[in-house]
Amino acid sequence: MKNIPLLFFLLTLPLLNAQKLTNQRALWFTDARFGMFIHWGVYSGAEGYWKGEKLRYDNDYAEWIKYRNQIGNTEYLSLLDNFDWDSIDPEEWVLLAKKAGMKYVTITAKHHDGFGLWNSKASDYNIYKQTNAKRDIIKELAEACKKHGLKLGLYYSHWIDWEHPDSWDHSKEITGLSKETYSRYWEQKVMPQMRELLTDYGEIGLIWFDMWIHHSETVVTKEQLLRLKKMIRELQPNCLINSRLGLSVEEDRDVDFQTLDDNQLGYAKKEHPFQTSATVAHSWGYHATDSKWKSTTTLLKSIIGNVALNGNLMLNIGPRANGEIPKDIEQRTEEIGEWLKVNGESIYGSAAFGLRADMHDWGKLTYNEDTSKLYLHIYNWPLNNQLKLTGVKNNPIRIYQLADKSKAELEFNHHEAVTSIKLSKTAPDPRVSVLVIEYNATPTVENDLVAYSFSGGYSLKPNNAIRSKGDASIIEAQKFGSIPEHVQFDQESEFQWKIYIDEPGQYNVDVSYSSQEKSANGKVTIVCNGSALKAKVQPTGKTVGEPNTDWHIDRYVAQKMGTFEFTQPGYYTLTMTAEPDKDKPIKFQWLWLEKVKN
Repeated sequence: MKNIPLLFFLLTLPLLNAQKLTNQRALWFTDARFGMFIHWGVYSGAEGYWKGEKLRYDNDYAEWIKYRNQIGNTEYLSLLDNFDWDSIDPEEWVLLAKKAGMKYVTITAKHHDGFGLWNSKASDYNIYKQTNAKRDIIKELAEACKKHGLKLGLYYSHWIDWEHPDSWDHSKEITGLSKETYSRYWEQKVMPQMRELLTDYGEIGLIWFDMWIHHSETVVTKEQLLRLKKMIRELQPNCLINSRLGLSVEEDRDVDFQTLDDNQLGYAKKEHPFQTSATVAHSWGYHATDSKWKSTTTLLKSIIGNVALNGNLMLNIGPRANGEIPKDIEQRTEEIGEWLKVNGESIYGSAAFGLRADMHDWGKLTYNEDTSKLYLHIYNWPLNNQLKLTGVKNNPIRIYQLADKSKAELEFNHHEAVTSIKLSKTAPDPRVSVLVIEYNATPTVENDLVAYSFSGGYSLKPNNAIRSKGDASIIEAQKFGSIPEHVQFDQESEFQWKIYIDEPGQYNVDVSYSSQEKSANGKVTIVCNGSALKAKVQPTGKTVGEPNTDWHIDRYVAQKMGTFEFTQPGYYTLTMTAEPDKDKPIKFQWLWLEKVKN
């Protein structure tokens, strides 16, 4: 069981949206927001299988087949016989990227297998020297990117190289590898190959390294990494470097952006640039039996969610050995491109807004500081055609649907910190619809409020409280979420929330909790606007989380507390005090506040 400290939020603040820790080199990157990743190499000829045997690891990363299935260097190259060189055209990949609305392309120049996709003088283990086609894929891709106005990025595996005898592969955990031996690989292959890539292929937008742990845990030395970084800065001063070089953005501010874990989406607003590399299915290299496809809507939400936290998303394609892009990937990327044609201004050049990113359960917000436009990405179009934006104090100039070329204004009412918007009867987009709110200047926010939910009320939880008293900590959901996230009160504790009521009237209050005692256990008191609601905590007993599995868990139920009267719009504070009996804990989940329907 993992405890998460409660978060406390700042009071009213002027809104600052710019990423403070973005250097001049990375400004194009934080404007671009969306790029293409290409995993393509010798492994593409295997398609996840070696001599009839599937990749020997359940994560099914097809590009790891050389290591997983213990294939020798020479035998591995036999997979090149499966390539159709007359059909392979890197410009087609670039054209798809452009059609998808991507602004940069990053290809695996050398993956962990050690095989280069260019005519390297430093190592014969490359596509030019090992095929009769004599192709230089990096050169062809560089020319295509320049022709079509996209930035070129190069993936280079510097830490791991399964071909070079002096490099690191994970079997060296058994045999060991001295720093002196590793240094031979570094000087013979890494430094000269990186010099080739930085010298012979024009402007390089970024180098994407793939050492996913800190250098202190590896055979690579910090001095080697600094020398490599210095060479990049000398040869390509504007080239970006990611944190998988092995130096974190906190350790070295000269590292341009943070790379999150594979397929890990943003989880908090960051002041430095960051990026998620993501797959459309599961494997990065092409896998013949990959079936874990993400929908276009899911991928769109991934892009939007990262931009709402100041992040980018680089979406992977894994072409086959004939250069063909799987139809499912092609279809999804083209659909994303169609959405971006209409809604792109909410992504390109946009960034996080000053409100908490998880504040509204109907979707996400992005903001363009240059135009003072706030974009509401609505994931769940309300059936009552009403939407409430909580926390912005400024009165909008106008509101309209981004998909509406006429920019017909939507009706709205603004009350201090809540903007109520009347929506069209149908959503303008079947996946994610976007509203634009224009302001005279950067708005001021009230960031400590509980937002109005699309469910029709206010959900007051431990993680959106403005303060607490006592030693309660949030306990993560368990048993696949059948035990919900909650806090446990072992002694008298207090939580306080702040809301803005824009519709006066009577509001019912429910409390959800679990108590495993045999009789009433302590009490809960909720105070607001000079009134108090009190209730004894009743036993809730157990329930079955999953039938026929002996999965018996604490039961959480909602108890009606009573009603509060709000006679006028305004800010209100609700304080809940829980008083458990001695050694009889109360597990609290949420309060729900909802206006009584007439």
